[in-house]
Order: sequence, then C-alpha cells, then structure tokens
Amino acid sequence: MPPTLRPVSFGPARSALCAAVALMLGVLPAATARAAGPAAPPASAAPRTSAALPASVALPASGAPQVSLPPDRSERSGQAEPGGESSRPAVAADGSAVSAALCNKHCDARDPATATSDRVPVTASLYGRSIALHLSDNDVMGWASIDNGQAGDQTWLDRSFDGGRTWASGSKLGTTAIPAGRTGWRSQMYNVDDWNSGGIGALRACGKAGDRAEIACTGWARVDWNAGSRSKAAATALMMNYDRASGKFAGWWTSATALTSLIDNIRISHMPSYRYAIATTYDKLRTAEGGDFTNSYLDDTGWWGLAWVAAYDLTGDRRYLDTARKDADHMAAYWTDKCGGGVQWATDKAYKNAITNELYIQLNAALHNRLPGDTTYLRRATTGWDWFRNSGMINSGNTVNDGLRDDCTNNGDTTWTYNQGVILAALAELNRATGDASLLTRARTLADASTTSAYLNPGGTLHEPYEPDGTGCTSDGDSFKGAYVRGLGLLNKALPDRPYSAYLDRQADTAYAKNRNSLDQYGPHWAGPRTVTGNGCQHSALDLMNAAEDS
Repeated sequence: MPPTLRPVSFGPARSALCAAVALMLGVLPAATARAAGPAAPPASAAPRTSAALPASVALPASGAPQVSLPPDRSERSGQAEPGGESSRPAVAADGSAVSAALCNKHCDARDPATATSDRVPVTASLYGRSIALHLSDNDVMGWASIDNGQAGDQTWLDRSFDGGRTWASGSKLGTTAIPAGRTGWRSQMYNVDDWNSGGIGALRACGKAGDRAEIACTGWARVDWNAGSRSKAAATALMMNYDRASGKFAGWWTSATALTSLIDNIRISHMPSYRYAIATTYDKLRTAEGGDFTNSYLDDTGWWGLAWVAAYDLTGDRRYLDTARKDADHMAAYWTDKCGGGVQWATDKAYKNAITNELYIQLNAALHNRLPGDTTYLRRATTGWDWFRNSGMINSGNTVNDGLRDDCTNNGDTTWTYNQGVILAALAELNRATGDASLLTRARTLADASTTSAYLNPGGTLHEPYEPDGTGCTSDGDSFKGAYVRGLGLLNKALPDRPYSAYLDRQADTAYAKNRNSLDQYGPHWAGPRTVTGNGCQHSALDLMNAAEDS
C-alpha cells in the first residue's frame, strides 16, 4: 500500500425453448431475421406509456422514471433466483460468435409485444433519429427502439456484466433495421441479468442511420430489481465491481471497506441478495497476503478486522470473529515505545499515524463487546485511546492530522476525511464497552468540528482534500469519505438526539441528485459533476446512503 493516500433447472419445456432460441439465433442470417421482424410492431406504431407501469412512480432529479416495487420483487435478483439454462453461443450471419442466449424468467429474443411493463430510463439522438432503451422491470428484460428514421436505419442492444466497462460478450444483441414503409422499429427483448451465473447486468440501446457510419448509444441502465431504495440501488451497482473469481472488489484494503459497506447494507435494508459475497471473499482471500487478512500495513489489517466483525454480527459465524481477533493481535504486535506508544503504520515503517491507531481502538473495543469476560482487548482499546488523545494528532481545531513527525509532534499533514470519521466510530464502540459518557462528549466535539469545517465541506457538501478525478475511482482517497460517513453514522446512532441525521440526509440528497448516473453509479464529487465511476467512489456512496437511511 502506498503512503496513507495511498440452479435449479426450469425443466424440459423451458430448456427446449432456450435451445430453440439459440438455434434460431445461430442459423438464421440477419436478413432473414429482419424479414421475420414485422411480428413485432415498430416502437412508433405501438408506444407503451406510463399507463403500463405500476401506480407508484417517482421522478428523480434526472427525470428518468423509477418504479417503486413491492419488497418481494424489488429485492430479488440473479443472485437470489434460480437460473435458466444458457444455450450454446449463437453465430451471426458473418460467421462471428455472438452472445449466448440467456434464459431467466424468459429467454433472450422475446417479442416486446409481450412485455408487461415499459420504462424508458435513457435516450440518445443521432441525425434526428431518437434511440431509446426500454426496460420491462416485471420481465427483467429490455429492448432498443429507433424512431424518426427511415428504412435501413439500425438499432440493437449491448449488454455488460461489469457496469458498462466492457460488453464483448453482449455486443449488438438483436440487431434489426427499419423495414420499408416505416419510420421506426425495435429490437427483440433480451435479459438484463444472467441468473445462471449470478451476473448483474446492464443494457444500453444503440443505433445508426442506414446511410452513415456514426453510431449513437444511450447510457447504461438496468431494471429496478434490487433497487427498491437508494442504498439497495447503490449496493447493486457496487456488486458490478465484484470479481467472484478473486473475491475482490478492487484493491486489497479497499475491498475490505467495500465489503463492510455491503454488509452494513444487508443489515440496514434487509436485502440478502448479495450475502454470498461475504463467504466468497473470506474463502478466496483468507490465505492471501500474510494470511488471515494481515499484511505489512497495519491499517490494512484493521480495515479487514472490522469487516469480519461486521460479518460476524450479521451471520453469527464464529470464524469471522476468530479472524478479527487474529487481525487485532497482529496489529498489537507492532505497538512500540516510539512517541510513548501507539501502533506503527507498517511492519517496516515506524511512522505513527492517525488511521492505524483509530482502527486499532475501534477493532479492540468491538472485540471486547463481543467476547464475554474479555479484559485483553478492552485494555488495548483504552490504552490506545489514552495514547491517541495525548499524542497531539488532534489539533487545536479538533480535526485530526495525518500523523506524527520523527520528533513526535503533529506533522500538520492533511486532515483526510477518514481520519475524522473512524475516530468517531472508535469512541462510540469504546463508550459501549466502558459506559464512559465523556467518550461520546469528546466524539461529539470532533464531529461538530468536521461537519462544520468549510475546508472539508465547501458549499455544505463533504469534499475530500485534493479530491481525485482522473484515477477512475481506484485511488486510496476515493474510499475516505465512505469511512467518514460510516463513522459519523455510528456515532449518530449512539447519541439519543441523533444530531447528525440532517447532515447525513443533506449529503445523501446532494450526491443522489448531482453525482449519480442511470445505473446508480457514483463518482468522486458528491456535489457534482459526476465524472468517473469505480469501486472506491461507489462504496463511499453506499456508505453514505446506508448512514442516511440508518439515521
């Protein structure tokens, strides 16, 4: 780590249908497929309107309709549903391989006339043509349409299973052309998700004028399954970053923070669809790095230890708590006498910094609160706080600088947001362990300072110092604000008057309105504009939505 910035089968009938669809896609040349197209009328001839939607429809700031679904369906997904059988790869007319037909509730290449709902979240235009993505939330499928065109204009779908980063396995699905005598047409319907493999998908609609080479595509969007609230939608978008093969979301410690945000969301929203990621991550990574989620950076170990405490709280599986104990013990081995105490930043770096010691206090206090009869972890937590509050890292403005110089004085380095937030969670956990009300009083003083800081909240919205933009949300700093609001939320819950609920709500409202795309992905700037997206920005946004909903 760099410096602190650092199946069940659907049965023979459905299987036969899937095979038939794949066979049809595989052997019919494109011209023949288009000739059969008139069975599905053009979008302009038979438009579906909001009358086909459920009654409860809300319009977010983007103007795209979002359907509010009953809990039993809005919480279902490919992860919670058994999958149909995927067919063999189809072959296009030119002999190239195209996407295999997927079967969930229905199989790919279904007639849009059978759709039970129609929502248009995103559109695009090109040379006067209107290109639209249609989603049937009820059917978990989508289709493309092109209007205001002429014969020969084409439209199709692209399908991605990594949040729109790639779509090679789902390119140009259902390519079709406007037939003679028409000004609009639409593709067949294709599944958004792959329930068979647990793929969380997204679709976009593309099109081109028949006499021009340029292509226009809409933004990516998906059905509203597992998106019944802001936090659920953010969690679903986060899971598009999850690599089941490796058990990671992205980097090492940022995978720990992402997993924690996901576990918190399962607890808060009661949406279990992505619970599998807990055991998958544990099993895939337990022997990685130094084993038991340790490595040379002690703060990394602290993040993982807290993730496994959260996993234990949710599941009751003792192996997670046992691993968290090993992580705390690993950190404790690097408590040294330099500067009068404290855990050093890394096994080979004597630097005493804030984040490592804040995590150390929180992790040890959390373990004490879950281990009846413990005295060891409580002693470590209280000793850690006594050292930290006297170390000088808390400055005169009650914000926390990065660490200590070699002469053990405050180095005056940047007041990163996560250093302001983790200490709040640590003090709330230590108060639970000791009943010492002064800990909450001190935490409130620190929280008041950070929530009212013009430096950290320009214009009233939380902003990371030197907030990165060109990193693709993969830098260490992209995860910092998530840790801040998570800690603030935990303190807020520990205080009877919930003094920070309004602050958290305001941050969540701003990010949702100004920093979110049609796929519920978030960028680094909560006040906008939305630029790049990725794991660090996404789990930070999920932490924010969790904290606001739990406040």
